[in-house]
Amino acid sequence: MMALDRSVFRAAQAGDPLALERLLRELQPDIRRYARHQCHRTSAIEDVVQEALIVIYRRVGNVRDAQALAAWVFRIVARLCMLPALMLMRRTEQLTDKDEAAYFSRMPQDDLRIDLVRALESLPEIHREVILLRDMEQLTITEVAARLDITREAAKSRIHRARALVREYLQPDGAGKAGAT
Repeated sequence: MMALDRSVFRAAQAGDPLALERLLRELQPDIRRYARHQCHRTSAIEDVVQEALIVIYRRVGNVRDAQALAAWVFRIVARLCMLPALMLMRRTEQLTDKDEAAYFSRMPQDDLRIDLVRALESLPEIHREVILLRDMEQLTITEVAARLDITREAAKSRIHRARALVREYLQPDGAGKAGAT
C-alpha cells in the first residue's frame, strides 16, 4: 500500500472533509487491486471498491494508526468479496427450507451478490446496521449491543429480524421484492 501522509490520515480521522476525500482518492487504486485479487467475479470489483470506500469513510476514525490502515482495508475488501458466502454459510441460523437452500446454491454468485446488496438496502436502518456489524464486521453480540447502545437481547432480536427480512427479500418466488426499492 502506498505511503500515506500521516497528517492527512489524522485530519481524515478528525473529520476534515478535504483530508478524507484525499485519503479515499489515494486508497482507491489499492482497494481496486485488492478487490481484483480477492473477488472471484470481475463484475463485482467496482461494487466492492465503492462499498469499501463507504466503510472507510464511515469508520476511519476507529483505525488506531496509519500503519494499521493497510491491513484493515485488506480485511474490508476480503469480507466484501465474501459477503454473499458469509451470509449463506455462517450457519448461525440454518435455512429451514431445503428448496430455498438449493435455489441459492444454483444461483450465480454475481446475481446473488446484487440481490443481497438490494436486500440490505431495503432494510430499515436499525436492521441494516445490526446485520452489517454482526455479519460484515464480525462483531460479537456483546460488541454489537455496546456499539448500538442496546441490550444483548435487543441485538439478538434485531439480528434475527434482519436476517429474516433478508431471507424474505431473497425468496425464489420474488415475493419479498414486491415492496422493496
